[in-house]
Amino acid sequence: MSAELETSEGLDEPEKKISGVPEKENHTRMADLSELLKEGTKESHDRAENTQFVKDFLKGNIRKELFKLATTALYFTYSALEEEIDRNKDHPAFAPLYFPTELHRKKALIRDMEYLYGEHWEEQAQCSEATRKYVERIHEVGQNEPELLVAHAYTRYMGDLSGGQVLKKVAQRALKLPSTGEGTQFYLFENVDNAQQFKQLYRARMNALDLNLETKEKIVEEANKAFEFNMQVFNELDQAGSLLAKETLEDGLPAHDGLPAHGRLPTQDGLPVHDGKGDLRKCPYYAAQLDKGALEGSSCPFGAALAVLRRPGLQFLLAASVALAAGLLAWYSM
Repeated sequence: MSAELETSEGLDEPEKKISGVPEKENHTRMADLSELLKEGTKESHDRAENTQFVKDFLKGNIRKELFKLATTALYFTYSALEEEIDRNKDHPAFAPLYFPTELHRKKALIRDMEYLYGEHWEEQAQCSEATRKYVERIHEVGQNEPELLVAHAYTRYMGDLSGGQVLKKVAQRALKLPSTGEGTQFYLFENVDNAQQFKQLYRARMNALDLNLETKEKIVEEANKAFEFNMQVFNELDQAGSLLAKETLEDGLPAHDGLPAHGRLPTQDGLPVHDGKGDLRKCPYYAAQLDKGALEGSSCPFGAALAVLRRPGLQFLLAASVALAAGLLAWYSM
């Protein structure tokens, strides 16, 4: 005897109907594509949010060069995604989710690339290895299994609508980008008045797609692949950030045994530059600050202390102060 029949045994007919309603509603709800995606990608979503690159970005620990690389990856990703979306805009498995005016990001990313790289940005933009693999998968899906394109659109657009404004503010603050939006147009959805309401509409459209359970499960599987591709891009960016930090240590940091005239690290394009003196790696203060991601704009107290101690007059005062302190301590201990 099935569990369902066991729970209904001994009930009057009306009670059986009533008791069956929540179970039926729950079954229907869990069969909704939006619910399947939410539950089926939860682990991948959490892993993506906890990649080092994302955590550093949210803390504002991002260099302009790394932000440019991240924007470049987005440009190639959305160029591929929106090319395939346009190709399949009339396909019954995707047509209800076609919102080019509200969602498409390529034009905004072009404006960001022009701002970040300059007029000839296309000559400088290069698709990284991890991004290339992501792009290839998007094209493969769009051309051979258009119903799976839903997974890539869902993963990217819903995430952008959810966290875009937060990331925009972080980038503007950390990189001193204009509050008028230059360099962060990607995060601005000008034709979406209410992100929460639009996401509800999008999920309702997904749930209305005429798909069987097997296809829905394949979409969930593809969404997890999309998260994996994004994590590979994040990890690649994290490696690029580590390389930038290493190059800064070797070539771009000022000496630790003296301060610049203005008392702060000299910078160029937001990165510290080297003044040709000393070995920064021997300075424990800078090592600690580098670990905290707070290198830019810091000054080295050890260098300042050494500079003070080289002055004979101040050496005498320091010696007198030490002697006085020792005398007071001896007196207090008697």
